[in-house]
Amino acid sequence: MSRYDFQIPLTFKHRIVFSRDVFGDGLSDLAGLFADAEGEKRGLVLIEESVARAWPGLESGAREGLRSIGFEIAGLAVLPGGELVKADDALVREVWRLIDAAHLDRHSYVFAIGGGAFLDAAGFAAATAHRGMRLVRVPTTSLAQCDSGVGVKCAINAFGKKNWIGSFAVPYAVINDFAFLHSLDPITCRAGLIEAVKVALVKDREFFEWIEARLVGLAAVDVPLVESCIERSAMLHARHIAEGGDAFESGSSRPLDFGHWAAHKLESMTGGELSHAPAVAIGLALDVLYSAEVGLIVPPLAERILAVVSGLGLATFHPALNLRDAGGRRIVLDGLEEFREHLGGRLNMMMLAGIGRGVYVYEIDTEAMGRSIDRLCAMG
Repeated sequence: MSRYDFQIPLTFKHRIVFSRDVFGDGLSDLAGLFADAEGEKRGLVLIEESVARAWPGLESGAREGLRSIGFEIAGLAVLPGGELVKADDALVREVWRLIDAAHLDRHSYVFAIGGGAFLDAAGFAAATAHRGMRLVRVPTTSLAQCDSGVGVKCAINAFGKKNWIGSFAVPYAVINDFAFLHSLDPITCRAGLIEAVKVALVKDREFFEWIEARLVGLAAVDVPLVESCIERSAMLHARHIAEGGDAFESGSSRPLDFGHWAAHKLESMTGGELSHAPAVAIGLALDVLYSAEVGLIVPPLAERILAVVSGLGLATFHPALNLRDAGGRRIVLDGLEEFREHLGGRLNMMMLAGIGRGVYVYEIDTEAMGRSIDRLCAMG
């Protein structure tokens, strides 16, 4: 018998643009993304319903803007959004149908405009149609602009678990258009900054201190501060993906998911009642307290971090934390094994050894985690 091993080197360009009113005054930023594009430019535009309602001129603006830079618009659809679109494959199948009906090919473009869950589902459809089309993401929430919108993953939920069906697919481009933030209510806008807090905690002490020093302004949704916070967060996330050595997570480490094992489990347990940003706030707070409980950080530092989370108007408790199975075990703890399965290999969790200093741990003291949950519940 014979055996042959080959190395397959792959290089991707990850284009990320920060703009304002990209289909209007910022059109030159959009045009620049396709200056070197070869071949026919045909595209399908997908807009999340809530975004279309908030921006009545968006459909015509997107159509006219793209046409002005040489695109043929093969279709435009306004589709449901929100976390529930990830609960099944209905949106994915509808996007596939639209792609097929428009006779788009693998070199055609799919423009997805909406929040993180919408981009996840629409992106998965684009990543699987013709084994991968050119996706242009336009995230419209602070949460998505901070993190998932600039990532290279897409997924929907299955079997009561977050992101069980999914893929890695580098988008053709990401456009963080700050104009869309103006349609967000202040609570939603500042809540999305929790992903900036997360990445600062594990990657960048200076950035965390910047957030901490400007917390009042960020909580008040001071526009220049929020935009600066989003851009710094997005660049930290993107830099880790591009330069961290494991863009497609072939290994078992996932530092950017600090606090997410509990967040994902709580989202599933509550049937989506707890959306991603509030769930991440709770998961982050829990892992911060656990880091203190096992001696990785001192308790005053944990309190300082939780003050920043609370300062963004985010709660660090939900009654689902107290739900137990028939044996009396907290159900949220099942999220540890579900997280391990999702990562693959041995359990590999990011905890804190200091601000800007993430550290991997390979087992969890469930008694210490239980005490950390008790403390969150007591803080209520």
